[in-house]
Amino acid sequence: MTAPTAPPLDSELERLLKRMRLPYIRKAAPEVLATAKAQRWDPTEVLKALLAEEVAGRDRSSLATRRARAGFPTGKTFDAWDEKLSSIPAPTQQALRTLEWVHRRENLVVCGPSGTGKTFLLEALGQQAVETGLNVAWFTLESLGVLVRRHRADDTVTKAIGRILRADIVMVDDIGLLPVGADAAEGLYRLVDAAYEKRAVAVSSNLHPAGFDELMPKTLATATVDRLLHHAHVCQTNGDSVRLSQAMNGQGVIALN
Repeated sequence: MTAPTAPPLDSELERLLKRMRLPYIRKAAPEVLATAKAQRWDPTEVLKALLAEEVAGRDRSSLATRRARAGFPTGKTFDAWDEKLSSIPAPTQQALRTLEWVHRRENLVVCGPSGTGKTFLLEALGQQAVETGLNVAWFTLESLGVLVRRHRADDTVTKAIGRILRADIVMVDDIGLLPVGADAAEGLYRLVDAAYEKRAVAVSSNLHPAGFDELMPKTLATATVDRLLHHAHVCQTNGDSVRLSQAMNGQGVIALN
């Protein structure tokens, strides 16, 4: 047997809830009110239940908005993270997951060979930051260059960087994986310079920042690295590619029948 359907809301109450922009109360109210009547709830309990539904609904909506706005590449979180597979010491991983470095406006540099978990760690940290109410902006170095190129035409690059820094933490992935064009190099410098001591910046790179002068003009690289590393945690990964190891062991695909 199915539970009886709760009666619809009074039309005037429906109208008032719409006008007050309380969509989650409006959705939950029929069932809550029916339950309250059947179980003879105290009016205070009814109010608590309805307000709790509104708060929970708004929290879910805000989380979804922050997650979509961040622009994460895959959706990976620490739920799928195995700290034993990372060459970064477990105490360091735990310290990073507290996100205290973000609140102190410090930077994070994760550097090492391809396939050693740099992007995964960065995204999982970003996802955790979003879940705690922080705003995150995710870029590759290439997409940062596209942004600079698009805004150079009307001389609004500074304004565009300013909008990025509305986020609490800005993440730039895969520095050094591809050749760095002039726009991307300028974008990285502008971002790091504008964020210096104001916002947290996290980057992943195949190279240690000391080698950034191999990717971009030396003067620009020096200025970028100077600001990036002044208040930074540098984590170096090593070892074989986790992806390649899983592929070689048949863990990367589902077996065909």
